[in-house]
Amino acid sequence: MSYRQKNLVVALSGGVGGAKLALGLSRVLPPGDLMLAVNTGDDFEHLGLHISPDIDTILYTLSGLANLTMGWGRRDETWNFMKALNELGGATWFQLGDMDLAIHVERSWRLKNGETLSHITDEFARRLGIAVRIVPMSDDPVRTKVRTPDGWLNFQNYFVERKCEPVVEELAFEGSEQAKPHPDFVAALSDPRLRAVDLCPSNPFLSLDPILAIPGVREMIRKTHAPVVAVAPIIGGAAIKGPTAKIMRELGLEVDAATVARLYHDLIDGYILDPADS
Repeated sequence: MSYRQKNLVVALSGGVGGAKLALGLSRVLPPGDLMLAVNTGDDFEHLGLHISPDIDTILYTLSGLANLTMGWGRRDETWNFMKALNELGGATWFQLGDMDLAIHVERSWRLKNGETLSHITDEFARRLGIAVRIVPMSDDPVRTKVRTPDGWLNFQNYFVERKCEPVVEELAFEGSEQAKPHPDFVAALSDPRLRAVDLCPSNPFLSLDPILAIPGVREMIRKTHAPVVAVAPIIGGAAIKGPTAKIMRELGLEVDAATVARLYHDLIDGYILDPADS
């Protein structure tokens, strides 16, 4: 499908907050008009499987399969695999539901057979009935690292295993300097039919910064002719979801919507915030 034949809205997304806005956009924009550039800094290898948490959250949310109670994974999930793994003394800190396993197994098998992450994601979206174009920020590996008083941690060890408890002293995006943004993402940002670029209310440090850290992405967004609009992830001094406020405090930043706006000051033309922060 050619995405240069339609009006386009490009949204940079990660986490549950990004997926929720993506769902809303998908309901008000014509099919094919929305492209989601999704964070893959959270990706990691676990139990021999390639896990892409933010991509899967988008896929499950837009296909109506998301577990709204837990906020992650698939609805109507069962946990027989994790129970059996625990009985064998396996690593159970990262929960993989029985149905959720299918997407990780199929992705891992295809990656090992030479397919790209973007091709696999596109195929999954098609099979799940999703009309929105979903692209990984890059087909090259970028991995978020968190420096704490205990040293550097892989993102999922910080986020899931340690439950975001360690103090964040620094963030790094390993591999970002060598990564190339997905070519369809690049093409969309320069497309004359681009109507808007949205920065979703995702964690600015963990979900959007990995995308913006890829060489050329900030500059392309800065130069695009379309308006760039960010949605505040902070309301009344608290995060909509996740550890955004905690990380801001630990990095010495004031926890309010204006602080997040300043993080994007060189990129955005508009900023959507709650009336509580007006």
